[in-house]
Amino acid sequence: QIQVVESGGGVVQPGGSLTLSCTGSGPSFSDYAVGWFRQTPGKEREFVALISYNDVTIEYGYFVKGRFTISRANSSNTVYLQMNQLEPEDTAVYYCSAGSFPVPRESVFEFWGPGTQVTVSS
Repeated sequence: QIQVVESGGGVVQPGGSLTLSCTGSGPSFSDYAVGWFRQTPGKEREFVALISYNDVTIEYGYFVKGRFTISRANSSNTVYLQMNQLEPEDTAVYYCSAGSFPVPRESVFEFWGPGTQVTVSS
């Protein structure tokens, strides 16, 4: 059973940066694709970014526009989401997830963390 947990959320001013971390535990976490999704109250969960187990496939949501970078360090079972040029519209709970296939759909990801709050506000 894979478990994932997010960290690194917080409050940041518009234009600022945050790095979220997703740490996995359990057998063969490094064999899984990892995705980041986000959700605000009253809205559906939205795809942010994903990375395949071997870094070959990387995808971003349409709204990222070069501001975010996803990366992974398999030696430490950690996936990072570096977020720059943050905007108030990026305020959401960010979720990390692990799945067998690097496809930007919620249903593909099997294991989810509890989420971490990101608030962009002056």
